[in-house]
Formats: sequence, structure tokens, C-alpha cells
Amino acid sequence: QAELVESGGGLVQTGGSLRLSCEFFGSIFSINAMGWYRQPPGEQRELVAAIVVGGDTHISDSVKGRFTITRDKNTIYLQMNRLKPEDTAVYYCAADPGGLGHVLMYGMDHWGKGTLVTVSS
Repeated sequence: QAELVESGGGLVQTGGSLRLSCEFFGSIFSINAMGWYRQPPGEQRELVAAIVVGGDTHISDSVKGRFTITRDKNTIYLQMNRLKPEDTAVYYCAADPGGLGHVLMYGMDHWGKGTLVTVSS
């Protein structure tokens, strides 16, 4: 059974930085893609960044140049720099056996509980 545990959320001022971490518990060999989604208040969940075992990444246009996703075995990180109030959201870690093309089309199978990021203006 898969479990994803996020950490690193919190309150930060505009222009600040945060790093989110997510550790996968389970059969990591069954997982290819891991990534971060976010859901701002009153809005739909969106994919922020994803990374696969081979190292390829997908970064949303809304955060490109500010956010970086990295992976170390069963843990992924989201380094968030130059944060803006519109980055305020619950950030969810996710994992899937599929590749980037699959997850961009269909989403991911396994989900964490989320961690709140609040950017004050």
C-alpha cells in the first residue's frame, strides 16, 4: 500500500522561499512519476511540477523559472523561490506508475494529504 507524506509548508512573505518535501512509502519500484499539485482556495487542483525516474521534468508555466522539482530515490522536493500571493494553496504530493505523458493526461494514482502554503502580501 502506498503512502505519501508531505512536509515543509507554512507562511512566508512575498518574495520568500520554501522547500516542500514528500516521501513515498511503499513499493517505490512500481512508481515512475512523482509530482506536486496545488489547489488554491475556491479553485481547481492543478499540476505544478512532475518528475520521472529518468529525470525528465514538467514544470507549469505559472511557476517556471521560480520552482524546481528534484528527486532522490523515494523523496521529491519542490524548491519554491520568489513566492507570490497567488502561490497560496494546499500543495499535494502525488505518485504514479506512468510517465509524464500519462500523468499530464490522466493525473496520478497515489496522493498525500496536502500541506498548506500561504504567501502574505
